[in-house]
Amino acid sequence: MSTNPADRLSELYKLTCTTAQGAADILLEHRSHFEIGGDTDSPVTSADLAANHHILSNLRHHLGTEDYGYLSEETFKNQNPADRRKDWVWIIDPLDGTKDYIQNTGDYAVQIALTYQGRPVIAAVACPAQGKLYSALVGMGTWVEDNKGNRRQAKVSSRSTRLKMTIITSRNHRGKKLEEFIKILQIPAQRMMGSIGCKVSAIVEQDADLYLSISGETAPKDWDFAAPELILTEAGGKLTYFDGGLILYNREDVNQWNGIIASNGICHEEICNLLNPTTQQ
Repeated sequence: MSTNPADRLSELYKLTCTTAQGAADILLEHRSHFEIGGDTDSPVTSADLAANHHILSNLRHHLGTEDYGYLSEETFKNQNPADRRKDWVWIIDPLDGTKDYIQNTGDYAVQIALTYQGRPVIAAVACPAQGKLYSALVGMGTWVEDNKGNRRQAKVSSRSTRLKMTIITSRNHRGKKLEEFIKILQIPAQRMMGSIGCKVSAIVEQDADLYLSISGETAPKDWDFAAPELILTEAGGKLTYFDGGLILYNREDVNQWNGIIASNGICHEEICNLLNPTTQQ
């Protein structure tokens, strides 16, 4: 079998799914006995570290490091940037929504993406508390599998006017700028949820239609969006910067400072046009 990643995407897709599910199982196992470290704004639990170890160990065991780079939230600070100056890079968040994990809201996820030259081609987002695994291979759609093995293709909603849409917002990260944007958009229905992976899965499940990420003193990182983006776009949605530009991953700076819009795609350009000028003020 060829070792060229481009020739083995189906095999890599399966590996991504099984690896994400294994990490999800670890998070569930640790729910009743985890330790908390880090600081108040960026806590780290023993569950984060256990899931991260599982993901990196499994991928490296099967694939090695010659053809692939690895960018993970839990290890990038101690990593030589040269290690990920490759075309094919795995971008990993072993526990997106750590605060929600600690608070036991259920809104947390495992996120794994394989990127090629800065763009995602394979993705898995596992939501352990919901017992669901969302996965996508570029050009092949988005699929949802539950813990009973039932599998179906997912599509975003067809809601085409802002007045009929639901915007999903963060439970732990709300600010004045977001409130201003919601007022501009005049979207009446709101829903709060943690984890970007869970937010995007809500759009994929047609429970919401729009999510806005706004940089403040900090910014979301590559691992927050790489996997959710492909899950959303393969389900028919869109995820771009406020100016409509595509997101590039695995640059030297892992921060995504520009505002990001995730939507069901139908009013995406209209929303970009409404919001982008306000970001320049």
